Amino acid sequence: MGIRLGDVAPDFEQESTEGTIKFHQWLGDKWGVLFSHPKDFTPVCTTELGYVAKIKPEFEKRNVKTIAVSVDSAESHKKWFADIEETQGTKMNFPVLGDADKKVSNLYGMIHPNANDTLTVRSVFIIDPNKKVRTIITYPASTGRNFDEILRVIDSLQLTDNFKVATPANWKDGGDCVIVPSLQDPEELKKRFPKGFKALRPYLRMTPQPNK
Repeated sequence: MGIRLGDVAPDFEQESTEGTIKFHQWLGDKWGVLFSHPKDFTPVCTTELGYVAKIKPEFEKRNVKTIAVSVDSAESHKKWFADIEETQGTKMNFPVLGDADKKVSNLYGMIHPNANDTLTVRSVFIIDPNKKVRTIITYPASTGRNFDEILRVIDSLQLTDNFKVATPANWKDGGDCVIVPSLQDPEELKKRFPKGFKALRPYLRMTPQPNK
């Protein structure tokens, strides 16, 4: 059975463009985004790696480290970096794991035989500071990933970890939130949500984002 939400992210030691990485040790007390690429010198992935490099400050302010993996060697990745930097107008500033032995790809279930029995699907794993997998998103090879959406999911996870709320459809940071149904005590509701809330239904109560 593959990795499921709530599982501890598998640890590994693997070479990367920034030297040997022991994954859990490298993450430390930060959140992590691990995302896979089918192979080097592919067009969609070139744009993705460049975009993540450009928005690295957005991940950093959320206490998130980014790391990619591709089923080619770290030396091959470094040659690819020149193309990425030239075509995307940015400097690569985060590690890409070499995975010629497919150790990480197999560990994370990134190879789907019905899609392709040798190349990784384009998966994203969001991992929290307790090393738990909190989100898994898998894209087909033809569709570039939406990293703004990945940032939005991280915002939601970090918010809902700290407040008794969930985030509704199309929520963005600063938007109204849903009070979790398990919270019913009137005094606790007043204490936790001093801005008040609007009960559209007994189970659907909207409140301004608590930390704004």
